[in-house]
Amino acid sequence: MNLIPKNLNGCPFLILAPMEGVGDRCFRKAISTIGGFDEAVKDFLRVPKNAHIKSLAVEYNANELMPIPIAAQLMGSDPILMAEMAREMQFRGALRIDLNCGCPSNTVTGRGAGSSLLKEPNFLYQIAKAMVEAVTIPVTIKMRSGYENTSLFKENMLAAQESGASYITLHPRTKVEGYIPPARWDLIAEAKSILKIPVVGNGDILNVEHALEMLRVTRCDALMIGRGSVINPFIFHQIKAHFSNQPYTPQWKDLIGYFTTFLSEMPSQTPTRTKVNKLKQLMSFLFKSNATLLEKRDFILTSQCSTPDAFMEFALPILKEGWE
Repeated sequence: MNLIPKNLNGCPFLILAPMEGVGDRCFRKAISTIGGFDEAVKDFLRVPKNAHIKSLAVEYNANELMPIPIAAQLMGSDPILMAEMAREMQFRGALRIDLNCGCPSNTVTGRGAGSSLLKEPNFLYQIAKAMVEAVTIPVTIKMRSGYENTSLFKENMLAAQESGASYITLHPRTKVEGYIPPARWDLIAEAKSILKIPVVGNGDILNVEHALEMLRVTRCDALMIGRGSVINPFIFHQIKAHFSNQPYTPQWKDLIGYFTTFLSEMPSQTPTRTKVNKLKQLMSFLFKSNATLLEKRDFILTSQCSTPDAFMEFALPILKEGWE
C-alpha cells in the first residue's frame, strides 16, 4: 500500500500542518475554501492521565473538511490511554492517527508529552507501539530533531520505525530551539538515509522555491506546510501549478472568501474583541508575504477597530494595495 502517493505530474503529496493557536478549525475551514492540499491534520488532542476518552473524542470530526481528509493527532504520555483514544479516533472515522512528539510548550513537556518523548526513545517506542497495535489504520509520528540537542536523533528515528509507524514527519528543530533558527533540512536527509519508512519534510517552506529546494536537498517523500500556508494560503496551488507547468494566479475574491469563512466559523458566543484579535493574527501573517506589506504590519496590529467589520473595512484596502 502506497501511504504517500504523488499527485499528477510528480508533485509530492501536500499536507496542511497542525498548528496550535493559529491552525484552529476556523483557519482550516477558511483555507479549505482555497484548497490545494491533499490532507490536513487537526491540531493535537491532548490525552491527559485522567482522560475521559469519549468526552475528549468529540473534538475530532473526520468530515470537517470534506472531501479533504483530516488526520487526528494525539498527544499524551500514557500508552494505555493513547491506545484507547486511537481506537476511538478510528471509530470516529479517522483514516490516519498521528502521534505528537514535537510540541515544545513547557506546559506540555512538563507532563512528559510532546517533544519530551524524544528524551527517551524507548518510551516513544512504547507509546507508538501501543497505538499501532490498537488500530488497523496507519499510525504516524510527527517529531522534532531532539529535545535539548540531536544526540538521540538516530535512536528516536529507529524507535519510531520499529514501533510500526507507517511514516514520520520531521520538523528539524529541537524543543529548545523552538521556532527561531533555520530548520535543518540536512537532518531530514539524514532521516531518509536511516529509515526504510517514508519521511515527510516540514519546516520553513514559505514559497514554491523553498518547496523545491527541500525536495532537492532531502529527497523527502511528501511535504507538510504550516506557517507558510498562513502567510500565503495559495501556496499549495502554486506548488501543484509548478509541477503541472500550468499558470496559476491567486484571485482576490478567493482571499475575501477566505476571510468571510474564517469569520463565519467563529462561534457566535465569541467576544467581539476576541474576534478582532483573531482577525488581526490572521491578517498579520498575510502582511509578512512581501516587503511592502511587512512595512505596514505594525500599523494593522495596533489599529483600534472595535468590531470585526470595522477592522476588515480598515485592513482590506491596505492589504489589497500591497498584495497586488
